[in-house]
Amino acid sequence: MYAVIKTGGKQYKVSEGDTLKIEKIAGSVGETVELGEVLMVGGEEVKIGTPLLPGAKVTARIVEQGKDKKVIVFKSKRRQGYRKTYGHRQTITRLQITGIEA
Repeated sequence: MYAVIKTGGKQYKVSEGDTLKIEKIAGSVGETVELGEVLMVGGEEVKIGTPLLPGAKVTARIVEQGKDKKVIVFKSKRRQGYRKTYGHRQTITRLQITGIEA
């Protein structure tokens, strides 16, 4: 069984046992969270929401709270001598999917 969930403005296809990296959500390591924005549940019978499935939820356990790899941002304007470099590290949460309820 698999599900398509929406969190942090992005959509993810998940199934039980998957590990997933998403934008930071509140909670500490080891806590269980429920992701209620389920768009679709598939398996033997496919259920599609309009846009969300009522009563469907995905439960997950928080494995890690941290920061992602650094992204280098470089700006320049040709023939002007303008160059600027800086970096960004997005805060992330790593989840382990424990259950899918349709």
